[in-house]
Amino acid sequence: MQYDVIIIGGGLGGLACGTILSRTGRSVLVLERGAQAGGCIQSYRRGGLMYDTGFHYVGGLGEGQSLRPLFDELGLMSLPWHQLDAEGFDHVMIGSRNFLFATGYDAFVRTLADEFPHERKELEQYADMLRNCGDNARRLMQTSAYEYLTGMFRDPLLVNVLSGTSMKMELRRNTLPLFTFAHCQAPFIESSWRLRGDGGMIVRRLMSAIRENGGQVLCGADVEELEVRDGRVAAARCRNGETFEGRTFISSLHPALTCGLVKTGLKDTFRQRIVTQQNTQGMFTVSLRTKPQRVPYFNYNQYIYRKPNVWTFMEDVGGVGGVMVSCRVPEKGVWTEQIDLLTPVRWTMWEEWKDSGARRRPMFYEHLKRRLADECIQLAERFIPNLSDKYDRRYISTPLTWRDYTATPDGSAYGMRKDYHQPMMTMLSPRTPIPNLLLTGQSLVLHGLQGVVKTAFETCSEILK
Repeated sequence: MQYDVIIIGGGLGGLACGTILSRTGRSVLVLERGAQAGGCIQSYRRGGLMYDTGFHYVGGLGEGQSLRPLFDELGLMSLPWHQLDAEGFDHVMIGSRNFLFATGYDAFVRTLADEFPHERKELEQYADMLRNCGDNARRLMQTSAYEYLTGMFRDPLLVNVLSGTSMKMELRRNTLPLFTFAHCQAPFIESSWRLRGDGGMIVRRLMSAIRENGGQVLCGADVEELEVRDGRVAAARCRNGETFEGRTFISSLHPALTCGLVKTGLKDTFRQRIVTQQNTQGMFTVSLRTKPQRVPYFNYNQYIYRKPNVWTFMEDVGGVGGVMVSCRVPEKGVWTEQIDLLTPVRWTMWEEWKDSGARRRPMFYEHLKRRLADECIQLAERFIPNLSDKYDRRYISTPLTWRDYTATPDGSAYGMRKDYHQPMMTMLSPRTPIPNLLLTGQSLVLHGLQGVVKTAFETCSEILK
């Protein structure tokens, strides 16, 4: 059988493309190397509870807001979404002070202007920039986020506060484009939401939609080559010898992995451009199972920094300098059962163990994991006193864990690094030099759940015209 569309990789981007295209009547096949689909938003079960990997909250799902029509199209709005506190969906603690991000641009400006009255006009200009970031994409791609913020605001503390919710991107002073920064802030100010349940609900809903539309999702299908004939991809060959023929192919893998699958027919200049790009940092995560009735549910995310050094805290050798604290919406009652602690980490911290496999790491690796987990918990205790006594299980993941389960090079949390100095080099189009091979996923232009979904629609528009 020859499929209309074969999608390599069953992460969010691949499943979103599969859902969109299968609804048009095309025959769709999704090939996923892992035992389960989902990629960076897959969930895992431990001790009877489901834990998330990369999904914690999403923005812009309100009526008329930026992500709502795309989620409607994908059938995701019927999931049990739970809106975070409008008065403060994100809290940023720097030292001993706590600042709130309110829902809606006017409330966002008003709340922060109460803390920084001398910067009210600048906050209004900043909010306008966020509102219109899509209309000014080309200019913002070529603008430094750090230089914009430090040039706009006179108070360094306000720069740190506005940047304090940015663990959902890589804060890098000499590369981060203002477009990336704005995209990762604006939808959440529109409105912010958690799922009443695990992120795997998104995966299961998209897989069901593909199958209901006559498509297929095959797990354990590890593609080792995309066979090129007469200048076009003709088939995907798996390690077990199975071969699947198609008319159009979409890869939701990291672009460097996609290049590795194409042995012939890909221009050297394109291949070199991809494989020489740097990847963003990874994420260290501690998932806690709390003891019964010990931690009340909090309907917001708490970001905590030891010092007012949000852009540079990873360079501080004194231990974990910043952590995001998030919790699962309880199934019933007011007590949460799960808390996630996240902090960004560099690949170089873990690189010496890159050749070791999951569950076969050396003792030094395990010691480092435990030390960093303890430091995350200690920092989180500024928000939840005595947290160390309020949980009975913890599960730790590192960039190596991320790499092993999602095949993401360097355990990167946000895909390829974007650089405002050379946006056309680091921001990719869905098209490749091979006319029937397209790309999707967070390494193209936008990352995060919002970015991957928007990119999936862009990729599919190349097919649907």
